[in-house]
Amino acid sequence: MRVSFPGADNQAVYLLLILLVFAAFFSGCSRSAEEAPVLPPPTHPLAREYIGYAVVNVSFTHFLDEPGGVSQAYIRRGTVVRILERRMARGNSESWILAEGNYQQGGDISRGWLQEAAVDVYDNESQAITASRSMTL
Repeated sequence: MRVSFPGADNQAVYLLLILLVFAAFFSGCSRSAEEAPVLPPPTHPLAREYIGYAVVNVSFTHFLDEPGGVSQAYIRRGTVVRILERRMARGNSESWILAEGNYQQGGDISRGWLQEAAVDVYDNESQAITASRSMTL
């Protein structure tokens, strides 16, 4: 099939088409700025009572009064806590969870903040308990 345009030089038309194809091809190859990591949104205040459950996955971690705050206690690997809220720390991309749990000998329920990197998150309590048992064996 031969393409011709009245009054135009066919070589110029072919050269123009080739340039358009190259321009379209190389426009998709440009480098973009490094993408920011995907971060979970903070918990909406009208969300359900709790988000899920977490199991501590490090030897021990601090249970803090606020993200990056003062330590209230230590909790050990395998401890199951209920997640009430999720929040990003100001100034960096560190994620924190507000957790409540029965981790002390007295049996009192306590609330505190944990670094999300120190826990594994589960949808329900039975999954968290199963994971906890496998960690403590």
